[in-house]
Amino acid sequence: MKLALRDVIEQPGARVPFCCEFDLSDMEFPWGRPFRVPVRARGSVTNTAGVLTLTAALAATLSLTCDRCAAAYEQKADVPVEMVLAERLAGDEDDEIYLLTGDELALDEVLIPALVLAMETKHLCREDCRGLCPRCGHNLNEGPCGCPPPEGDARWAALRQWRP
Repeated sequence: MKLALRDVIEQPGARVPFCCEFDLSDMEFPWGRPFRVPVRARGSVTNTAGVLTLTAALAATLSLTCDRCAAAYEQKADVPVEMVLAERLAGDEDDEIYLLTGDELALDEVLIPALVLAMETKHLCREDCRGLCPRCGHNLNEGPCGCPPPEGDARWAALRQWRP
């Protein structure tokens, strides 16, 4: 979606609201395709004393697989986005400023990278996920498995016998 900004650029105090959805179901990561439901974006571009500011809130439901127990789960993600927009830079380059080309802003070029950068790199179905049994592969969140307890490293057997 392209947002026309000419009226906002020329008039201090002006504001252009937007509300849109992005279908990211074809976006693939090494660990899968998390976007099965469109991502909602709501926000505005405001001219405050000649400075354009984009403020947005992204809402997504991610379909993920737990890195410890391999269970599928869904997680809600609410990502706030705030950045300054400019037609040109006055001095040194600043990574916090998005440069406009023309008087339109392609919202997908700004908001989708912000969403991807805000995503977690480790996916856990819950904070205290116990993972899988290394012997039989049983999901330890569902209860203990039938495997005997580990015997320990044989190299330390002599120390286990020693008692002060």
